[in-house]
Amino acid sequence: MTRIVALTEQDFEEWLPLWRGYQIFYKADIDEETTRTTFARLTGGAEPMGAFLARDDAGRAIGMVHWIMHRSCWTTGDYCYLQDLFVAPDIRGGGVGAKLIEAVYDVAQKHGCSRVHWLTQFTNERAMILYDKVATKSGFLQYVKRF
Repeated sequence: MTRIVALTEQDFEEWLPLWRGYQIFYKADIDEETTRTTFARLTGGAEPMGAFLARDDAGRAIGMVHWIMHRSCWTTGDYCYLQDLFVAPDIRGGGVGAKLIEAVYDVAQKHGCSRVHWLTQFTNERAMILYDKVATKSGFLQYVKRF
């Protein structure tokens, strides 16, 4: 039985291995200061963002998802960006990712958002099997200019 719970300030040590696993998957290396700032933003309550952890029967953190609310020029309701989703490799395919996405859908609806959206790499085929079941591809490509 998987429980989905809001990430709290006391969860840093359990969240961190999931956050690092996510970075390894995407071949990213996010520095310690950014990691701590991100965690503070996710749990502090002052930002339009938050996170959930998935816990197994033993209470072990086995997945995480982060979300960010933002304005849109196309609707009066905000959009909700599902920024990061990660499930421990040893339990993927068991429905945890879907439960984490559903938790974001719930919070977005409670905040009056008109949509939830996210990105994934073209090569993330395993995740896209789930994504194709719970959402619709937008048909857009992302362009980025980094500073």
